[in-house]
Amino acid sequence: MAALRTSTPRLLRSTIPSLRPSIAIRSYATVEETLSKPLKAAGESLSATQPPVSEKHSSTINDPNQSENAKTKTFHVYRWSPERPTEKPRMQSYTLDLNKTGPMMLDALIRIKNEVDPTLTFRRSCREGICGSCAMNIDGVNTLACLCRIPTDTKQESRIYPLPHTYVVKDLVPDLTQFYKQYKSIKPYLQKEGKPEDGRENRQSPTDRKKLDGLYECILCACCSTSCPSYWWNSEQYLGPAVLLQSYRWLADSRDEYKSERKAALDNSMSLYRCHTILNCSRTCPKGLNPGKAIAEIKKVMAFA
Repeated sequence: MAALRTSTPRLLRSTIPSLRPSIAIRSYATVEETLSKPLKAAGESLSATQPPVSEKHSSTINDPNQSENAKTKTFHVYRWSPERPTEKPRMQSYTLDLNKTGPMMLDALIRIKNEVDPTLTFRRSCREGICGSCAMNIDGVNTLACLCRIPTDTKQESRIYPLPHTYVVKDLVPDLTQFYKQYKSIKPYLQKEGKPEDGRENRQSPTDRKKLDGLYECILCACCSTSCPSYWWNSEQYLGPAVLLQSYRWLADSRDEYKSERKAALDNSMSLYRCHTILNCSRTCPKGLNPGKAIAEIKKVMAFA
């Protein structure tokens, strides 16, 4: 807890390695900067760190099963392996026949792995926008690969990166250890002193239950947190949009009896107040939630409690 929440306004550089001792040699996810094109959305992020080796310097792996009237599209995918830690990350190009590929970006990645290049690594599970496993940066926007449609314009090449400003485990797999550690720190469960007198469930009125709409639906995909500049620079101490939205979910729950303790845990200069209302989080959320509003509600609760 002390490592996550401290009143010190700035984390000294000398303390950072002690928080991440096992990932010193890992690649750091970046989104290649293209100065000739404007940002397509507020969720689009350009890293100040060195970008991966351009696809221009790597060979293209073609679809081995193209049809006669192939509708070919090129995908540039971020690649890095911990088995070769001294090699720079690179962008590997693949071409696929869209006539044989599903409509979503995840379909393209699965087809690349199954039929073109089995060494490609990424997370996925439900394919329905429920689990949050396939969160990544696609064409400059943090989103879920299973909910992102492949642009049908074959002249438009797609670029796929891991979530920006995260350490990379391999290829498109980000290290979310710190993200889940922060989520655990807010105690994301109902806290009560005792059980209901009748021994049944904890009841809630329809009005109070409605206050949780737009909060409980969060799937912890980390798209919002990794699109937030404040989280990029202060991720060791600032909890970030996703975790703060979850924190407000329990502050807004009429059944929870530990609201004062929850507010006390946020009452410092870093955990909550590093949010500067940039609202990248609300624009990029693939579930259409509004973390920025939840953070504003927490600030109101803290100010007028």
